[in-house]
Amino acid sequence: MRLLRTRRVLAVAALAVALLALPAHADTTTTTFTLSAGALSISVPASKDLGTTATGSASLTSQLGAVTVTDARGALGETWTATVSSTDFTTGAATSDETIAKSSVSYWSGAATATSGTAVRVPGQLLAANAQTLSTSRTAFSASATVGNNTTTWNPTLIVTIPSAAVAGTYSGTVTHSVA
Repeated sequence: MRLLRTRRVLAVAALAVALLALPAHADTTTTTFTLSAGALSISVPASKDLGTTATGSASLTSQLGAVTVTDARGALGETWTATVSSTDFTTGAATSDETIAKSSVSYWSGAATATSGTAVRVPGQLLAANAQTLSTSRTAFSASATVGNNTTTWNPTLIVTIPSAAVAGTYSGTVTHSVA
């Protein structure tokens, strides 16, 4: 009797599994969703005091602060290049003795200080010995083979060569970073 009851329970269980596994009618629904692309952007310090040096000094060296490229395009295999340029630095009436030409300003990106996401990142000037004058626009950093979103941060160094004829004053100029 016990064996008969066990067989009945197994038969009912097998029938229930068969009924649940094989619906009388089945159909499918194709489902989709979209991931929208974000933007490629760059953020830089709003302002930076490079410090003070005496007239007759050979140069002034200072880090600019964190520069960050945010690639939120969510792409596969994309690239980006961040460039840097400068204006002349002037004081007073911006006469020739009150101007330090952008060709006297050198830039050194250094290595990335922080990263996220997947990309092959290349600094424009990895070492101090690779510093380039900002007489023309230069590559600050670049990335290739991106996968999804990524960020890259670096803290570049500016080296201002002080001309011997430069007069005392507070010099002001603009360093511009852009990314494309």
